[in-house]
Order: sequence, then C-alpha cells, then structure tokens
Amino acid sequence: MIAYSNPMMPHLCRINSRKKETHDTFTITLDVNDEEMSPVFRPGQFNMLYLYGVGEVPISISGHPQKTGKMVHTIRSCGTVTRGLARLKSGMPVGVRGPFGSSWPVTHAYGRDLLIVAGGIGLAPLRPAIYQALAHRKHFGKLILLYGARSPEDVLFYKELQTWQKRSDMTVYLTVDHAISDWDHHVGVVTNLIPRVNFDADDTVAMVCGPEIMMRYAIMALRNQEVPENHIYLSMERNMKCAIGLCGHCQLGPKFVCKDGPVFPYHRIAPYFNKREI
Repeated sequence: MIAYSNPMMPHLCRINSRKKETHDTFTITLDVNDEEMSPVFRPGQFNMLYLYGVGEVPISISGHPQKTGKMVHTIRSCGTVTRGLARLKSGMPVGVRGPFGSSWPVTHAYGRDLLIVAGGIGLAPLRPAIYQALAHRKHFGKLILLYGARSPEDVLFYKELQTWQKRSDMTVYLTVDHAISDWDHHVGVVTNLIPRVNFDADDTVAMVCGPEIMMRYAIMALRNQEVPENHIYLSMERNMKCAIGLCGHCQLGPKFVCKDGPVFPYHRIAPYFNKREI
C-alpha cells in the first residue's frame, strides 16, 4: 500500500542506528518523522531506499510490523548504493519511498501449520511474518522455521534464532553448506530439512524466500511432501526501479514483481518461475 500522494517522491528519514550482522550484511533503523509517510507496513513489503547523489535500491522491511515510528531494513552490501548505505552513520539522511508490494499471507495460515523456509538474506523479509505469527501464536498449529546459510559466519540474526529455538511453541532448524568443528547444527542445504520435519501437508501454508535456485528445490521438496501448490508462497527478486509497475524492469511473464509481488502464490507464477531468462 502506497502511504502518500506521490509514490515517486522520496521522503527524508534519518538513521537512528546501524548494526553489523555479518561480514557483508548490516541492519539500519530509520526514524520516520515525515507526517506524509506512514511507518505502517505488511510483512513481506519493501521500500525503495535512496542514497542522495548515488541512487536507489529496493530493500525488504525486516522489522516488527506492530512497532511504529521506525523502519528496519537488513541490507547486503553488494552494489554501489548498498555499499554507500553501509558507510552511513547515525543521523545521516536516507530517502524512502514505500511501503510497496504484496505481503505474506499470515492470516491466511490461521488454523493451519505454518512452515517458513529461508535461505541466506531471505530470512530478512520473512522476519516480520515470524514476528506476526509469534504475536498471534494461538491461531496456528505448528510453527516451523528452517533456515540455511553458506557458513556459520553468514547466519543472520543468530541470537534471535537461538531465542526462538528455546521456545516450546516453535521448531527452528539451522543448517549451513559448510561448517567448522564447533557448529552444532545441521550441515547441508536447507531444502534437505523439509522431509525431516513433521507437519500436516494438506493443512500447511509454506512461505519461502532465498536464492532462486534454493526456492526451486524447496518447491520440489514441498510438492514431494504433498503440500498443495496454492499453499506455497514465494518472495521474488527482480531489478526494481519505479516500484509501481511503470518501468517494466521487474517484469516476470505478465506480472510485475514490484506491483503484483514480491510475494506470490506459487501456482500463479509456476509457468514463468521454471523458465530461464524471465
């Protein structure tokens, strides 16, 4: 939902805090003081962050949807704009457009098991959905999080993951592709964990976010467990520029990731998801 009259006009926010997550990933918290911009968002939505004089980049919102007044974004430093954002300090300005896009169907999962599968930085756009599910825990059956990273050093939000692991009403499995001797969790790709957990396949909603190749194998594993296609949701990533479906940079078949997504029911994009160069 666009929160103000001109969706192409960045609104100035300032950095409240910055936290290093991994060697190439950081989290910034922005103060939202502009009266025309609402900090309210739905889990899975994104903002366009504008680094003045450099450019703009789409970043998922990774904070708690019920905590207002601030916007939290977890960012991997991998390009000109994100490297510039990584150098900013508290009090410095950032332009913000948004929130944009569709959201995770958390309420649609009420009464069902909720299975969340995340790879790498894909945990960041899923974190608000986890917060919302935990805030309304009584509405779900089983709540399961499967998270995979390349190495222990690449695991996001590790302290928070440890806290979730200690909960009696949530199952959390962690895995890495390559591990050192003191890693006491699983080793291997995250999709290998799907057959190892117990859930009611016919009555489960699965939310998946990560590298596209990981999501392809996650879908295969979920379908092998007989999770219905229309119960699987993905968050897609494309080269988004305008965020409102005008420029066409993020086209996926007949869909636009910025406007129709980034969260899609798998059955609606299945014909395009498995084709190269789309």
